[in-house]
Amino acid sequence: MQVKSLAIDGVFEIVPARFGDVRGFFSETWKRSALAEHGLDFDFVQDNHSLSVPVGALRGIHYQTPPMAQDKLVRCTRGRVFDVAVDLRSSSPTYGQWVALILDAATGNQILVPKGFGHAFQTLEPDCEVQYKVTAPYAPDCDRSIRFDDPSIGVDWPLAVDSELLSAKDRNALLLSEQNTGF
Repeated sequence: MQVKSLAIDGVFEIVPARFGDVRGFFSETWKRSALAEHGLDFDFVQDNHSLSVPVGALRGIHYQTPPMAQDKLVRCTRGRVFDVAVDLRSSSPTYGQWVALILDAATGNQILVPKGFGHAFQTLEPDCEVQYKVTAPYAPDCDRSIRFDDPSIGVDWPLAVDSELLSAKDRNALLLSEQNTGF
């Protein structure tokens, strides 16, 4: 399992080894001891699975406030997505900055998005499935969303965003400056 730090401290790309033959492949997508060797030890409590049918569908920028903040280990199991992590830690030198990674089912790479970060993705192909593990259960009272087009963050989405492909929650999200993220 390869672990690579991305441009913002705390966000990692994880590339599990794949063992293949004529039948396909086998891969350990999460192994606590392998990640702990890199100082990444998490107690995942919930798995989530989403299907986004149209190309260009956007989900996010989502996070949960403390005490229900979540670390997320995210992978695309069908298709390809442009995956984004936004630093929401107010004392961080990279506060409000973002980092992106293309998650591709063909390679099996993953992104580790720690507590204190917002998370979003945009589909690059039809029928994308994204699965992720989280360290805290979904808590509606702590659930928040930041506008995908917040100019203070400036995510450079690879495809034009169609408001019809946003949830009502994401269409009505507040700017980062209008929120107290709790981090």
